[in-house]
Amino acid sequence: MSRFFSNELRTLKPYTPGEQPKVVGRLIKLNTNENPYPPAPGVIRALSDDQLDSLRLYPDPEASDLIEAIAENFGIRPDQVMVGNGSDELLAFAFFAFRNDDNIIVYPEISYSFYPVLCDMMHLEGIKIPLDEEFKVVPSYYNHAGGTIVITNPNAPTGIALTRAEIRSILDNNKENLVIIDEAYVDFGAESAVTLIDEYDNLLVIQTMSKSRSLAGGRIGFAMGNAELIADLNRIKFSFNPYNLNRLSIKAGIEAIKDINYFERITRLIANTREHFVNDMKRLRFTVLPSESNFVFVKSDEISGEDYFKALRKYNIIVRYFSDPKIKDFVRITIGTPDEMKALVDATKEILEAR
Repeated sequence: MSRFFSNELRTLKPYTPGEQPKVVGRLIKLNTNENPYPPAPGVIRALSDDQLDSLRLYPDPEASDLIEAIAENFGIRPDQVMVGNGSDELLAFAFFAFRNDDNIIVYPEISYSFYPVLCDMMHLEGIKIPLDEEFKVVPSYYNHAGGTIVITNPNAPTGIALTRAEIRSILDNNKENLVIIDEAYVDFGAESAVTLIDEYDNLLVIQTMSKSRSLAGGRIGFAMGNAELIADLNRIKFSFNPYNLNRLSIKAGIEAIKDINYFERITRLIANTREHFVNDMKRLRFTVLPSESNFVFVKSDEISGEDYFKALRKYNIIVRYFSDPKIKDFVRITIGTPDEMKALVDATKEILEAR
């Protein structure tokens, strides 16, 4: 690092994204929870030559048309919504804006690995709450947490979800703490907490169009909560990056959120593929955690997580391996197309037979 780099940040360990091969080619890429299907047809039509020509102009800093479309979709008011450059930006804004007086952020010990990075970067104290023996988030462990709570639901990388009733219990036992529910994967089978935002002023729900709406490359996240929380987040946004969504992403997001039929068909297709894949892996004697996301977390007593990850790579199949000692026996597998999942199952049979 240079001699000019801040001394306070010299120990910072950046977030490590999933591998993005430069040339996908024959690779079956099941490591970053991307949607295997294209965006809604209206998205393609919206990216016309006229829209490309308009890139010489700044986008609407309010992204008001997109916010209105999101609000209509969820049955809430536009002043209860804000958008960001992916949900990661909104998480960063929220960590910065809603630190309590003690600068404490509370989150599951095994969860999205961006949370501790944000804490380190902003000099916040991250308190990690353990999961139970079945890798579940336990609501009672968060009672009177003493800081802003952040929970991915369904959790990543496990895929296990809390019910809406369990989220309600966390809110009820933390009246003085903000509770952020990161719903990046909620559309594949879990219960959203959005319906609770009018009831709880200490709830902020963050979603993304990267997964269920096939717009990971568009970088569109959105936060939903009471109007005061949203105003706070906008205060941070307009102090940092007013034009945080480009014109093409705004147009793409509007079309993606409006096409409910396509959204429901694709999420149902992925959920069905997941269930078939889970059954196939169980027949191969894999342990598969119960997932309500677009990925599964699996392990085998016959091969280590790292060896399985490396063996699949020889078949041009990429999955995600985590070296954390508590989950090192597992790999996370994104749900792709039925053909892609069959190829992985066939490769797994060969890998196990060769041992």
